Amino acid sequence: MNRESRHLSIGLLGPLSLRLDQKPVRTSAPKQRQVLALLAVNAGRTVTVPTLVDELWGDSPPRSFATTLQTYILQLRNALAAVDSGHPDARQLLSTRRHGYQLEEDACETDVELFHHRVRTGREASEAGDHRYASEELSRALELWRGAALVGVRLGRVLEIEAQSLEEHRLKALELRIEADLHLGRHADLLGELTFVAAKHPMNENLCAFLMTALYRAGHVGRSLQAFHRLRSVLERELGIEPCPRLQRLRTAIVSGAGR
Repeated sequence: MNRESRHLSIGLLGPLSLRLDQKPVRTSAPKQRQVLALLAVNAGRTVTVPTLVDELWGDSPPRSFATTLQTYILQLRNALAAVDSGHPDARQLLSTRRHGYQLEEDACETDVELFHHRVRTGREASEAGDHRYASEELSRALELWRGAALVGVRLGRVLEIEAQSLEEHRLKALELRIEADLHLGRHADLLGELTFVAAKHPMNENLCAFLMTALYRAGHVGRSLQAFHRLRSVLERELGIEPCPRLQRLRTAIVSGAGR
C-alpha cells in the first residue's frame, strides 16, 4: 500500500475519532488528543509551535515544553504507524514544517470539511430558489454532528474558540434549513423543533421569527405573539434593547392578520 492510497478520516463534530484507511487509531492521552484536534481543525495548514504551546499550557508552559511537544508528535506518529504495521510512510502523514506541524491535506478528510461543503451547497441552492435541495443538503450537513464539537477533548483557549465557532456554524446551518423548510410550507412539521431550539436560544431573533411565522401559519396567533413577548422580555432584561425592526414588523403583520 503506497502513501497516495492512505486516507486519514477525522471526526470532530462529536467525540474525537481518527481512522487510517478505515482502521481506528488509538489516541488516549489527553494532551495528545489536544494536539491531534488542533492539527485536524487546521488540516492542510501548518500549526505553529507557539500556537500548540498556547493551547496545551496557556501562559504557564513547562521549561521542557519543546521536548514535551515533540514527544506528543512522536506518539501520534507512532499511533499511525502501529495501524499500518509500522510502515514509515504512515508517520509522514503528520509532517514537520519550518515553524510547526501539519496533517497532510491530500491524505486527510475531516467531518468539519464535509460539513462546510454541504452548508455552502445548501446556501447556494437556497439563494437560487431551490429550497427543496437546500433543505436536503443542509439536513445532510447537520446529520454529520454526533454531539457537541470536540467531545472528550480537553479544550485550551485555542480549541475553545474553535469549538465555539463550530457550534455557531451549526446553529447557522440549522437556521438556514428551517428557513428552507418554511419556504416549502412545512410549518406544521417544524413546530416541535422550533419550540425546542427557540427555548434553547432565547435571544436568537431569527429563531423567534421562524417560530412566530410557523405558529401563525398553523393558526396559533396568540402563541405567535407570546413568542415575540418572551423574546422582548429577555432582550430588555439581559441587554436593555428592543427586538430588531424585522421582528417588530412581523409582530405588526400578525396582529393585523397579514403575517407571512
